[in-house]
Amino acid sequence: MKKISFLCVLALFVQLCVSPLTVNAAPKPSGTITISGAWALYPMVVKWAEEFRKTYPDIRVDISAGGAGKGVADALAEVVDLGMVSRDLQPTEIEKGVWFVAVTKDAVVPTINAANPLLKELLAKGVKRQAFISAWVDESIESWEKLMGRQGSTSLHVYTRSDSCGAAETWALYFGKKQEDLQGVGVYGDPGLAEAVKNDQLGLGFNNINYAYDAQSKRPIQGICILPIDLNGNGTIDKAESVYTTRDDITKAIADGVYPSPPARDLYLAAKGQPRKELVRLFISWILSEGQKFVSEAGYISLSSEKLADGLKKLGK
Repeated sequence: MKKISFLCVLALFVQLCVSPLTVNAAPKPSGTITISGAWALYPMVVKWAEEFRKTYPDIRVDISAGGAGKGVADALAEVVDLGMVSRDLQPTEIEKGVWFVAVTKDAVVPTINAANPLLKELLAKGVKRQAFISAWVDESIESWEKLMGRQGSTSLHVYTRSDSCGAAETWALYFGKKQEDLQGVGVYGDPGLAEAVKNDQLGLGFNNINYAYDAQSKRPIQGICILPIDLNGNGTIDKAESVYTTRDDITKAIADGVYPSPPARDLYLAAKGQPRKELVRLFISWILSEGQKFVSEAGYISLSSEKLADGLKKLGK
């Protein structure tokens, strides 16, 4: 009988010792993170948010695209926690207090309609950088034949972005210019520009790679072809320059430095000052570590371990 009483007392003691630990256990992080900005980074951040919430289901991540300019403006105004930026941050933005960290990498590619009457020749010869400049900046090239350096009168219809964005800024930077220097019919957003070229047999545009390639097949989206850049200027697309067949081919070329920077570039998350909100810091830290394993799957290029370490250092980790 005494033995039974002793066991009861011992069980009660254990329960009293354990219960406070259970009651005082740290609550799971919860709340909302708001993000806006670059179309280029949008698919990657959506993927990150989906995977992040598998570990932190009580944290909601609201994401909207609208261009890099909007991302920076929203972050500075503290309308959102983070801005997605697909170009280098400008000195004036940094002076206003923008804090930023590189999170992945991608590129801009020139696009044409898959039914272009000169498609076979264009894919074989490509287009030189100076010819692109003449088409988008100088407006001195008005035919597809002249774009390839010969005579002809097949009309060339040039498109650009109407919104302040990293894709246009990066494409212009490849020419040594700014977005404001690009001429052509202005179209809003990455999807809009892809659709404009898809609907115009004689159209010439540019897109971030995740809007030029289909996410499932990893081939150029139906109705569009990637126009090869004649990088060495010899008038033909050599084997080393033929890097556009699939999304995996172009991302490997970017990672290996075969495709130039620009139009390849780092992509950033930005805020007004170093983020103070613990949920935001947790999300960025997760992106720079655990989240990197989803980069290749989403069609982006991982940053070097040094850049990722620098990002964590900027975060104070």
